[in-house]
Amino acid sequence: MAGGRENPDDGPRSRPPRQLPADVRGFVNRISELEQLDRLHDADERDPHAVGISLIVGTAGVGKTALAVHWAHRMRDSFPDGQLYVNLRGYDPGPPMTSDHVLDQFLRALHVRPDAIPVDSAARAALYRSLISDRRMLIVLDNAVNAGQVRPLLPGAASCLVVVTSRSHLPGLAVRDGARQVPLATLSEYESLTLLRAVTSDYRPGDDDRDLAELARLCARLPLALRIAAVRAVARPHMHLSELIQDLRDESSLWDALSTDDEEEAGAVRTVFAWSYRALTVEAARLFKLLGLHPNPEFGTGAAAALAGVSPAVARRHLDELAGAHLLESTGRDRYQFHDLLRAFAVDQIQHDKSTELRKTARYRMISWYLHTARAAGAAAARGYAMPIDLEPPPVGVQPLTFAGDEEAVQWYETERANLLAVTRTAAESGLHDLAWRLPPLLTEIYMSHDPVDTWLRAEEIALESAKRAGDGYGEAILLDSLAVKLRLDRKFSEATAHYRRAADLFRELGDRFGEARSRNGLGLTYLTHTKFDEARQEFERTLPIARALGNDHLTAVLLRNLGCTYADAGQLGEADEFLRQALVIFHETGSDSEEASTLRYLSEVQRDQQLPDAARSSLEQALGIGRRLADTLTEGLILLELSKVEIATGDPARALVSSQRAATILRRFHHRSREAQALDTTGEAYRRLDRAEEASAFHRRAAATHRELGDDWLLAVSLHHLATSLKQSGKIEEARIAWEEVTTLLEAASGNRAAELRILVSGELDTL
Repeated sequence: MAGGRENPDDGPRSRPPRQLPADVRGFVNRISELEQLDRLHDADERDPHAVGISLIVGTAGVGKTALAVHWAHRMRDSFPDGQLYVNLRGYDPGPPMTSDHVLDQFLRALHVRPDAIPVDSAARAALYRSLISDRRMLIVLDNAVNAGQVRPLLPGAASCLVVVTSRSHLPGLAVRDGARQVPLATLSEYESLTLLRAVTSDYRPGDDDRDLAELARLCARLPLALRIAAVRAVARPHMHLSELIQDLRDESSLWDALSTDDEEEAGAVRTVFAWSYRALTVEAARLFKLLGLHPNPEFGTGAAAALAGVSPAVARRHLDELAGAHLLESTGRDRYQFHDLLRAFAVDQIQHDKSTELRKTARYRMISWYLHTARAAGAAAARGYAMPIDLEPPPVGVQPLTFAGDEEAVQWYETERANLLAVTRTAAESGLHDLAWRLPPLLTEIYMSHDPVDTWLRAEEIALESAKRAGDGYGEAILLDSLAVKLRLDRKFSEATAHYRRAADLFRELGDRFGEARSRNGLGLTYLTHTKFDEARQEFERTLPIARALGNDHLTAVLLRNLGCTYADAGQLGEADEFLRQALVIFHETGSDSEEASTLRYLSEVQRDQQLPDAARSSLEQALGIGRRLADTLTEGLILLELSKVEIATGDPARALVSSQRAATILRRFHHRSREAQALDTTGEAYRRLDRAEEASAFHRRAAATHRELGDDWLLAVSLHHLATSLKQSGKIEEARIAWEEVTTLLEAASGNRAAELRILVSGELDTL
């Protein structure tokens, strides 16, 4: 991103997603519902056109998730292309997950590069449907609040099956989308006894069926409450069950006195929660209550430890106690999550705690832990281009994570992404604006490489408002600069320019030369993207002495490369060659391998335009060697694209056809649409030189359509020129004229030698028609 053009990422992994949570240990009952799900699946298999949707409906705590996950595990082998799972949080105390957020998660699971995920909701859903259209996948959408939340997540092909769970009947999903309901009632007395026996029989074989039946009645025969009560009984094997039942009755009386809710099932669940909560050790109960301050239901040991002000080892013991009591679920190594009802109970406990100071200090510790861990992650992933951000030392007892390298840092970020946005919002809503503005910019370089810009935008808009509220000009400048990058990527050039200028002015007023240089580099990139070559060159040349004076080699090399790209795009090849070679030396000496490969590719473009095909091939071979050493498939695709252009220029269209088609395949896999379109355009050029003008025209049309959609007038003009040339070759003179006339219109506002040369060429072609 700093260099202006690509952000190579690791290639897609070949393993299909396996996102199902662990199956419920000791799952019993629900035989008829499992058989109904089997029958619905069999019916779906016989219908080659409709997407199968099974909707499991039932009250809170009745076991909808357990049934869906258990059945999904039984059916895994029928869906070899993977399983996608998401908790939609439809009934959490906080906001439910949006379909946009879920699509982002699913596309990542399907190995789409984060910066290739569309910003537009409809485009994001369309990409998701395209990717799974020829796969046999099982998709579990848990805890849906309404049909609108589910509908964008439905596949478009019958090869996939969807299981939805909800407390609502979602009639719209049945009427419009053909969902078939699987109603889930509370357990019968027999089923309740079966579940209780399955959990307790090894520890309490002598319990009387009448006592177990009474325990089941007090739990409203809800599986969630029954399991928690059974675990409580197992923990006291020598206490008679009737005594435990009396304790539960006493707890129920307390809830009845405090509650105005007359729903029997809800009251029973709350009673069991409170009964189990009061049986915890003091330390575990305190942690459970404090976890109600965490803004999301899923979290790690480190954040829990920070909330409680204890070491991770101590927190882990308490978390295991909570998981053992079924008050939390362990979802992985050092990862835990709440059931939505239990989270609501924890939130209720902390909100009714009399100590305001307890809530305030625990929340501050948690936010501080995220801040310091984010700084460690950002530093591990940085390339010498990140802005320094001062933080207060972490509070006593808070132990932030550290990272051995960028891979560990990015893995942590991917795991915590939703929490980081939520913590930023929590800090702002709590009035901790000095903390809220700092979190997103600490992770800027990870954001830019691993997140779609809409997620990035949401976090930084919250942070910018907090910086303004805190009266922190430095924070405001950092966030204006970062938001400008997003606007530039969205091709909102006037807004991006205004943000960059305001950021540069703020940095200059603060005496921050590095910050000013960063923002001016971004301003130059905005001009370059908008083909304002003179303005771009002026910004880069004005900023280069600042980077050199600061001794920042990375920023210096980035500016040199950007100058080279500017001169190249303007058609001034000698100057472009000089600046790119200077950048190469610095990137090589500082071990910036991916930057070196990228710069070599830009150099090869210049050498091709200089009619130096052997030199261009040599640069590409060096870049390809680096890319393969880094296992960087995207770099390989970009190099193959440039190689195909070299092969066209040297009169070898057959080889160019192979290279361009391989490049298009790789770039399509990474959803790198602009470069894929260039590969398609080069494929068309190869076909035309092989005297296959009709096929050439088809590829040029596809390329032009993509460039038009992306709003890239220069590349659109190039593709239309190639299309017109192919049309003329195939005798379609009037169509060729129309295409060349559009090229003329597109070039009216273009500057630079390349645009001038194309303008002359097109004018000559029109004169001959």
